[in-house]
Amino acid sequence: MANRREKHGASTGQRRRSGDEIRPFRIEIPQADLDDLHDRLAHTRWPEELPGGDWSRGVPLGYLKELADYWRTGYDWRQQEALINQFSQFTTTIDGQNIHFLHVRSPEPNAAPLILTHGWPGSVVEFMQVIEPLADPRAAGGDPADAFHVVIPSLPGFGFSGPTHEVGWNTTRVARAWAELMRRLGYEHYGAQGGDFGALVSPELGRIVPDRIIGVHVNAASVGFIPLGPVDEADLAALTDTEKARLERTNNFRTEEFGYNMLQSTRPQTVAYALTDSPVGQLAWIVEKFKAWTHPAADLPESAVDRDQMLTDVMFYWLTRTAGSSADIYYENTHTGAWAPLTPSKVPTGVATFAVDVSIRRFAERSNNIVWWSDFDRGGHFAAMEAPDLLVGDIRAFFRSLR
Repeated sequence: MANRREKHGASTGQRRRSGDEIRPFRIEIPQADLDDLHDRLAHTRWPEELPGGDWSRGVPLGYLKELADYWRTGYDWRQQEALINQFSQFTTTIDGQNIHFLHVRSPEPNAAPLILTHGWPGSVVEFMQVIEPLADPRAAGGDPADAFHVVIPSLPGFGFSGPTHEVGWNTTRVARAWAELMRRLGYEHYGAQGGDFGALVSPELGRIVPDRIIGVHVNAASVGFIPLGPVDEADLAALTDTEKARLERTNNFRTEEFGYNMLQSTRPQTVAYALTDSPVGQLAWIVEKFKAWTHPAADLPESAVDRDQMLTDVMFYWLTRTAGSSADIYYENTHTGAWAPLTPSKVPTGVATFAVDVSIRRFAERSNNIVWWSDFDRGGHFAAMEAPDLLVGDIRAFFRSLR
């Protein structure tokens, strides 16, 4: 499936108009950029560390030294680059912004289009294990009636979409861009799925073009799916033990893990200098979240995700110099009111809640038309990497109910 290299547009029926150009794309990083990374890693200026060396103050020195050494001497970017380049990739310009995306058409003639959206600190790399099962379920031992034409864009300011060049790229503007992207691809009706920021963009897409959206499926959902303020006594009394545990995780997150959010929501440009200049800084900034947000949250992030795939995700930030522009989406959402109460959506919405997710149905129903809800006892924030079988199964089942 991954090796099929169709000429783009041969069977999509897309309608072109002036300025709609879609350009084939392959990732081809200059060797000089990789050599520069290796040199920087070799000459890292390491900080001191207090006794103990656990994760309570951040990434432990010993762990990060070992991981950075593996990144420099054991990790093979060219191998990862080739794996990603098996999938058809393109770029197009929407609303003045370059948009990079994967587009993998299913061999099944009745496949439904599906746009998948990642979040932070994710990238299109998150979806590598779910593309083929979604696009060609027959080859994966599934029902061909569950097939999708898969579209996976890089958020503006992330990865090979490159930095944003003007203010205002909040999740609402991204959703408008996705609607235009799907129009250019000739898809009149389609599903939307996403986690983290993707769980904001996908429902918003349903609010912007509700007549085109078959359904919205989310994981790692927060805004619009959790209480943003104090919970009143009536709601609290009605919560199940599982939901109370999710509320407690939300409260703990706000007190113990919200620092990155505050920095990126208020001073993304300042953060950009450190992360763009220091690969170890960029590595630590992202790897801490893989440790904190995966399940099981064991001694190492690699307990939950593949080490090479995690480093490839880091590379998408490092090689494209998008540490600052990816942080800008936090600033834009905070300063343009995108976190404000959401307009209720009538689009059928499904929620997959993995072991460390925090969504609570009674709050999600206040701004979403919840018709599907799944709870899983494994997997976490990066579900497509941690539990791809569960995520694929839930996406298939949700949209099967709507076809």
